[in-house]
Amino acid sequence: MRAVVWFILLFVVAVVAAATFGANDGLVSLYWGGWRMDVSMNLFLLALLLTCLALVTIFQAVNALVGLPRKAHEWRVARRDRTAQAALRDALAQFFGGRYSRAQKAAQRALLIQAETPDLAQDNEFTVLGHLLAAGSAHKLQDRVRRDEELEKALELSSRSSAARSAEEGARLLAAEWALDDRDAARALSLLSVLPPGVARRTHALRLKLQACRLAQQPHEALKTARLLAKHQAFSKVAAQGLLRSLAFESLDGARDADQVRRTWFALDAADRRDPLVVARAAERMAAFGAQAEGRAWLRPFWDRLADFTEDDRVALADGLVACMDGLAPDWLARLEAAALAHPREAAVAYAVGCALAERELWGKARLLLEQAALAPGLHKASRRRAWLLLAKLADQQSDVERAASCYREAAAL
Repeated sequence: MRAVVWFILLFVVAVVAAATFGANDGLVSLYWGGWRMDVSMNLFLLALLLTCLALVTIFQAVNALVGLPRKAHEWRVARRDRTAQAALRDALAQFFGGRYSRAQKAAQRALLIQAETPDLAQDNEFTVLGHLLAAGSAHKLQDRVRRDEELEKALELSSRSSAARSAEEGARLLAAEWALDDRDAARALSLLSVLPPGVARRTHALRLKLQACRLAQQPHEALKTARLLAKHQAFSKVAAQGLLRSLAFESLDGARDADQVRRTWFALDAADRRDPLVVARAAERMAAFGAQAEGRAWLRPFWDRLADFTEDDRVALADGLVACMDGLAPDWLARLEAAALAHPREAAVAYAVGCALAERELWGKARLLLEQAALAPGLHKASRRRAWLLLAKLADQQSDVERAASCYREAAAL
């Protein structure tokens, strides 16, 4: 098909040339000294065209001849560049394949080729990547001295060039990750703190900060970071809720007195303070330091709408209330009896209400609820043991020695 097109174009050119030059009767006279030469206009134009083509060909030939050394140099540089790139790709493949010694050697070979080629020495991004691969391989080989040397070289080179800025960010994130592997939380936090704001808000940087804060036993800062990750949808909803809850627990458990618990509680996010399990843990911590009344105050809004929560939430709220049972005010009784009526089959609620009634020495009402809790296999053993002990105390008050002994045996068996 292509040959047919060329033939058609050739015919068109022949027709146009015949139509244009066929009726051209012009002459061109050339004078030189005493000589004169007359040629046809067509011959003159053809000779002029051929002369121009010959001059252009000569100029191109001379230029190509003069540029041979430069082209040879460019070819040698290109060949060394391809060799260096191949060595870097080989280092990357060996690194991902778990052959860290080979990866380190390949990265060093790529860097050596670049260093021996002055025209390639200005490619800072290539050099930084080579040093990072060598540093990563040294880290996997537990060669921390070599790793730190390569990392410092990468950071120094990347700071000189704006084109290698992304490589610098990657180097700092890798350094923080390696510090976490070394269990050096202080160094990891220091490296993350100098990141630009945009980089520090990336999901990977936030994950590293979360690990560093947990390693440094800074649960409150870890909780803030985890909340940012949850907003970025770095975890599933269930995983995010569990992580935030466990970090809130760590913050509360780290308090050493009631004032610290109080400060930690009010420093929590509003969403955390609405979590029944978190408020139950806070109430238990306050009760441990003798502030049962304040713990009950935190629990009261949750017991007023107990039906809005799941069974696991109600178990946690029941345990929190039992921990804050000392000094229970009479205004709680109506609320607790309503809860027992609303959830008659839940042993945890029965246990909490029974303990409250026993606290107020309403033993007749407490006995049935405590028996229900003591015989519930799904209730915690510690709660069942306390229920048996309260029943034994009731039996002692009623001088029922046999029943008291039976309750003590059941408690001891748990």
